[in-house]
Amino acid sequence: MFLEQIQVGPYQNFTYLVGDRDGGPAFVIDPSFGPDEVLASIDRHRVRVLYVLTTHHHPDHVAGNDAIVAATGAKVVAHALSPRHPDLPVEDGATLRVGTIEIRVLHTPGHTPDSVFYRFDGHVATGDTLFVGECGRTDLPGGDPGEMFETLHRRLAGLEEGLIVLPGHDYGVTPTSTIGREKRENYTLQARTREQFLRFMRE
Repeated sequence: MFLEQIQVGPYQNFTYLVGDRDGGPAFVIDPSFGPDEVLASIDRHRVRVLYVLTTHHHPDHVAGNDAIVAATGAKVVAHALSPRHPDLPVEDGATLRVGTIEIRVLHTPGHTPDSVFYRFDGHVATGDTLFVGECGRTDLPGGDPGEMFETLHRRLAGLEEGLIVLPGHDYGVTPTSTIGREKRENYTLQARTREQFLRFMRE
């Protein structure tokens, strides 16, 4: 497997190109504004992109979808709650296969109702739900701090500590992390009751 983390657009978005191997099948996660570098990487690796995986529907995470689809014929994948009507709507626990890579969908609402993680080969793409050292906002339309509590303190708690975190933006001290490191160092993941977390998010 190869994985390229590509910073795209004016908001420090990360787009990911992941492939089974050079010349084989691949997928793109969250193509943002200005996808030329991603398209160049697709050409360089000579891969056949099967899917565009969307972590959530915000414009900076889907702005490059049309360009990638036009160039590759890929199908857009997103949670069934996405307002953008993906080609392949998925639910929690769904799996996709790209060559030898199995991708599992984890529904992670809080930032948006349709937010998901994509877990594959020791990695987890977390979109705007979990950043390095931070979590996503819940004060935008569709945001829900109660759901974010469940996501961060219930769903995320069950993930293996060695999983490499692939965030949706370059907002941290490093471009990637691990679930274990975030559990230890991310102040939004400190032990809190639900009521304490809601108060923390309001503040």
